[in-house]
Amino acid sequence: MNTHIDLRPVAVEQRTEGTGPRVLLLHGLAATDTVWERALPELPQDYQLWTARLPWRTETIAEWSEQPNLRGGLAKALEAVPGGAEVVVAHSMAANVLLDLLDQKMRGGVDALRQFGIRALVLVSPFYRGRADQFDWDTISYYLNDFHLIMEEGIRAHSGGRVPDDVRQAMGERVRDRVGPYGWLRFFDLYLRTPTMETGRITVPTLVLGGEHDFAARPKEGVALAEALPDGLSHILPGSGHFPMLDAAGAFATAVSGFVNSTLGPAPQRGTALPNALELQR
Repeated sequence: MNTHIDLRPVAVEQRTEGTGPRVLLLHGLAATDTVWERALPELPQDYQLWTARLPWRTETIAEWSEQPNLRGGLAKALEAVPGGAEVVVAHSMAANVLLDLLDQKMRGGVDALRQFGIRALVLVSPFYRGRADQFDWDTISYYLNDFHLIMEEGIRAHSGGRVPDDVRQAMGERVRDRVGPYGWLRFFDLYLRTPTMETGRITVPTLVLGGEHDFAARPKEGVALAEALPDGLSHILPGSGHFPMLDAAGAFATAVSGFVNSTLGPAPQRGTALPNALELQR
């Protein structure tokens, strides 16, 4: 059994030898690349699939919040894929760091999409509000005082609900404490800045995937983000929470592959809805 822990800030790993589109999967806060393990076998094996281990992953969670530039770590992951990641699939906070990276580079006059070779995006359970007045004190209270519940949701999804409630609660609080106040501030600062993003500059086709029962990144926020993007499409996966790649791996993979195939093949019609992912599974 390999017990080695990779402590490099950023690392990528090729998961399939396909000759199709290069797809890079990015995990969220306090997770790791194991979050994709159920979905990987369901995705087309002719894709060249890559996963990243990012600074805010489980093993290095105590140190990531001290890093001044989260965008730099994510950029290194994008650059580490030979030939560039044509499709980037980013979950939760990674989706926000990715949007922040693209937004800041484009404000500086850099065509970030071209620089990284990105042809399509899949944003999974992103945090987004389009107006500053949509944040109030109740919002801060919810995400601060109930932050451990998001950590618990990850434990529930990974374990398939097999961890007893009291153990899951204790584990969630432990992960929250490892993230710490500075880590929470880094997350919430990304969230607070979403109203100022110049989403009109992100012109590649983008699928925003949400879970019907996501209490962390509400489905309506994903819909609003898709509407704010020039070529955005939203899709809500029934029965899923904040981790649809774990809750409904088959439906998640069907939605992603359907979008990628239609996007990198014949140009899809803007606004065309994806078929119901659960129906496609049957």
